[in-house]
Amino acid sequence: MSIGYVGLGNMGGALARRLALTHPLRVFDLRPEAMQALAEDNCTPVQSAAALGAECGTVLTCLPTSDDVRRAVFGPGGLAEGMGEGSIILDQTTGDPNATRAMAAELAERGIRLIDAPVSGGKRGADAGTIAIMVGAEEADYAEVLPMLHAISPNVFHCGGVGTGHVMKLVNNVTAASAYAASCEAVAMGVKNGLDFARAVEVLNKSSGRSFMSEAMLAAQTEGPQPFDFALALMHKDVRLATQLGADSAAPMFVANVVRELHQASLAHLGREADVTELLRTVERNADVKVMP
Repeated sequence: MSIGYVGLGNMGGALARRLALTHPLRVFDLRPEAMQALAEDNCTPVQSAAALGAECGTVLTCLPTSDDVRRAVFGPGGLAEGMGEGSIILDQTTGDPNATRAMAAELAERGIRLIDAPVSGGKRGADAGTIAIMVGAEEADYAEVLPMLHAISPNVFHCGGVGTGHVMKLVNNVTAASAYAASCEAVAMGVKNGLDFARAVEVLNKSSGRSFMSEAMLAAQTEGPQPFDFALALMHKDVRLATQLGADSAAPMFVANVVRELHQASLAHLGREADVTELLRTVERNADVKVMP
């Protein structure tokens, strides 16, 4: 049967386009223009999730939240209405592991399998075919979908059973968010005490305090605002999910909870449409210093 993709935003659209290089896709999004943008890239628009599910043995999803995935799967006209026994939903959303496991249990009653396979590396990584894919699945299901995932990227990692891909993604994103927040605050302190912003970041990135976030995100801001094409609201969601998982499992996350509050304050200050890099604006305000050119 065919392969389908639901959710064609910045990330989903890039992943679908990469997969379509080797696998013809049926695609669905609530926005017709998003489907049309992929119509010339080996992708065929379908008018509903249910219709797509009926035509496809495997459907990938990439949506903002697990609540959106639930609506796409179980809502009116959702995937579950069309998909048959033995089919697979492969969720590339950065989602809530507990919600994922609950949906997997519900779908199993219909004979449908759910695999979580979130990604890290951004749209650039998806376009380049270098993105990391973190998979939560039973061994046999993982083996079945691995060739398809390798069409997106060679960097595929089996993290354990259903839900562990989403756990791993939260580990990654809360670490990245914490590193960026700490780097912004430290450099703002340095600038307020006489350092040049660009020179401070240059030295940091040749020293032991460097990270992907200081090299890929903070360094770009030395030339002025450079969006990373990832919403501040989505990063806040990821940090919130990580800290909630920590609370639920009695794994204290003192640092991550402070980072969550900083992102919450930034959302109030900058709005939900702000790019994640604009966290530096909140740090500037807190330190009463101008950092970014």
